[in-house]
Amino acid sequence: MREPLAESPEVREPLAEKPEVMKTSVLSVFNALLERLPKADASDLHLVAGLPPRWRIHGELEMCEGRIWHTPEMACLAETLLSEVRTKMLAETGSADLGHSAGGHRFRIHFFRSMGRLALVARYLPDRYASFSELLLPPEIRELAWLPFGLVLVTGVTGSGKSTTLASITHEINANQTRHIITIEDPVEFVHHSIKGLVSHRELGQDTPDFATAVRASLREDPDVILVGELRDTETMRAALTAAETGHLVFSTLHTGDATGAAERFLGAFPGEEQAMARHRLALVLKAVVAQQLLPRADKAGRAPAVEILRGTPAVLNLIASNRTSQLYSAMESGSSLGMKTYDQSMAELVRKGIVAMETARPLSRNPEGFALLAQKESSPENAHERRK
Repeated sequence: MREPLAESPEVREPLAEKPEVMKTSVLSVFNALLERLPKADASDLHLVAGLPPRWRIHGELEMCEGRIWHTPEMACLAETLLSEVRTKMLAETGSADLGHSAGGHRFRIHFFRSMGRLALVARYLPDRYASFSELLLPPEIRELAWLPFGLVLVTGVTGSGKSTTLASITHEINANQTRHIITIEDPVEFVHHSIKGLVSHRELGQDTPDFATAVRASLREDPDVILVGELRDTETMRAALTAAETGHLVFSTLHTGDATGAAERFLGAFPGEEQAMARHRLALVLKAVVAQQLLPRADKAGRAPAVEILRGTPAVLNLIASNRTSQLYSAMESGSSLGMKTYDQSMAELVRKGIVAMETARPLSRNPEGFALLAQKESSPENAHERRK
């Protein structure tokens, strides 16, 4: 753990005394701090007025060497980075987001207030699009990039790798297909430069007022693929369904822990009188739900994703349409031949391959008693081949 030099004079003193110098000084020091994240293999930087900086490395929060940031400096940084619209948002709602580049790297920055003090979290967005195998994502995820139309939901808690997975899928489409991809984000995280495809980025607060308006407008922008950063409200969900129904491939995220929860959360967002219609519409367009969680690797070299996959098979879609979402887990559990898998099955595979330790995965499993047997089971010739290598 890196302990800050909390008593040294340079930590205690403000960054700059003169207002005309402060903006340049604050931004320079902040950018230098951000540039350290990739070198330290850190995913997030935390700054809170009056406290030493911290960063997250392989899922663990640690102190990092650096000066304490004071309230005037944090306020100056917010004023320097935030647009007029986002400054107003911070004042009215207590939080605001933006994308920021420093040292050739991209970061998502979230300002917020904590007990009256200004704070921020900066998330490092990797510069290159890692391959699906490098990310340890199953091949079924890559296949989603080649769907002609429909709705794909990627779910998981904050920091579970949803954005990285969607960036890799977007890159797969952009690099290999002649399709127009529109991303609608708050803020734009991964910036894709058009390769074989054409990529248009739209950012809330700068290019559009909200997700729902942008999704509806995108239908007049000749899209093939629409990436909606988050399904935050019912209006956006309605717009996403319409886009998928009209022949577009739509990707989006939800903050739920598992795949079945995503379907229930989506449908639960609609008022009672719309529930039946929402189930019918979702059953017509849903192609897949992907849920992720990151587990510490056994070799301490970062984290590995456990991935749950629910495919929109006729049986699954019938369960959704007939309001039997409680049976989705059983369908997923028995649907491995159709490209589906549960968290337990995914974690068992990681344990068999030696990527994740048994003591890490077992407490997280749905059935800890039976998980050890599942992790030892050679479920396919491919698994047996992996173990013999």
